[in-house]
Amino acid sequence: MREGNTILTLDNGYHLWTRTDNVGGDIQLLCLHGGPGGNHEYYENFSEKLSHLNVQVTMYDQLGSWYSDQPDFNQQENVDKFLRMDYFVDEIEEVRQKLGLTDFYLIGQSWGGALVQEYALKYPHHLKGVIISSMTDNIDEYIDNINAIRAKEFTEKELAFLHDCEARNDFNEQYEELIERLNRDYIDRRQPQAIRHLVSTVGEQVYNYFQGDNEFVVTGKLAGWDRSQDIHKIQIPTLITYGEHGSMPLAAGYRMAETMPNARFVTTPNGGHHHMVDNAPVYFDHLSQFLLDVEKKTFNS
Repeated sequence: MREGNTILTLDNGYHLWTRTDNVGGDIQLLCLHGGPGGNHEYYENFSEKLSHLNVQVTMYDQLGSWYSDQPDFNQQENVDKFLRMDYFVDEIEEVRQKLGLTDFYLIGQSWGGALVQEYALKYPHHLKGVIISSMTDNIDEYIDNINAIRAKEFTEKELAFLHDCEARNDFNEQYEELIERLNRDYIDRRQPQAIRHLVSTVGEQVYNYFQGDNEFVVTGKLAGWDRSQDIHKIQIPTLITYGEHGSMPLAAGYRMAETMPNARFVTTPNGGHHHMVDNAPVYFDHLSQFLLDVEKKTFNS
């Protein structure tokens, strides 16, 4: 492994963009972005924010995301082969192997938090600890929460309009303006400029296939995903971290921490879904304390 950007060639022939900062650091952290179809960019300052702990930070863009190869998902064979959660879980393991990571921490944001749970259940052997950031263990609970948010934030007329647009698959400008209100309050409360582009960098085909049109509807393959009956099997130290104003139900975070044998739940004030950006000082205090506690073998839930 070397410092900076590296292109990994997967066994399937496609290529992934990866970056490692502070190579040789005492603590190894591998970062999984959300989306699906998002990218690594909100992890770019993690090495700086965790420099006091001498953390080696590796991030990568998953297949189909902005900086990595994007298969032609108009071909059904690529949809069948790659747009499956188990593909992305096995991709993590291949990345781990090709980068030579052992005894490492795995952090995942949103969709990445779901992948963390799946990976920890399938490949626990090299993990030292995991961080589940802004993700529940089942989609139904999330859907109930975003429906409650919509009912709270919109008038009956606006809700009827949203439902009509969604039924007709007509995501027009007025619809997007209403959803943007939710994004400002529950997803990106700080509205950071640093991770904005002149064009969208979302892998829309990947996102739409798994999620749907936006964060406040779930019409894709993620509907029905549920690991709530299995997370008790994750034995390694676990940090579950939510923004207090995020789209994930806080009750789910508390329940997960109580269900898992070695887990801690923390919340970030004034944080939304991307609370590592919305309130970075508190987010990184929580993350640093978790890493320090595990390293010193003083972690307890």
